[in-house]
Amino acid sequence: MARSVDLLQGTLDLLILKTLTWGPAHGYAIARWIEQLTGEVLKIGEGSLYPALHRLEERGWVDARWELSDTKRRTKVYRLTAEGRAQVRVESGSWKQFVLAVSKVLDAKEQPV
Repeated sequence: MARSVDLLQGTLDLLILKTLTWGPAHGYAIARWIEQLTGEVLKIGEGSLYPALHRLEERGWVDARWELSDTKRRTKVYRLTAEGRAQVRVESGSWKQFVLAVSKVLDAKEQPV
C-alpha cells in the first residue's frame, strides 16, 4: 500500500511540475490546467494539491511567493526552480518507461514462456 501512495504522490508531483514549466501559477490554475488537459479525468482537490505544492517547495523544486492578483487579492504564486526543471526531465523519462512497461503487460495476448 505504501508503494501505491508513493506512486500517486510522485505522479501528482510530476503533473504539477510539468504545469509550472509553462510559467508561474497559483494553485487553482495548476489544478484547472491538469483537469482541462485530461478532459476532467484527473480532478485535483485542495487536500491533495496544497500538500504536494508544500512538498515540492520543501524539496527546492518550486518557489512560492505571495503576490497581488488582478483582482487585488493576495495569492500564492508558484514558480519552477532550476532544480525543479531538472526533476521534470528525470521524472518524465521514468514515467514514460513505467507507462510503456505497464502497457506491455496490459496489451499482452499470451502468457510469457
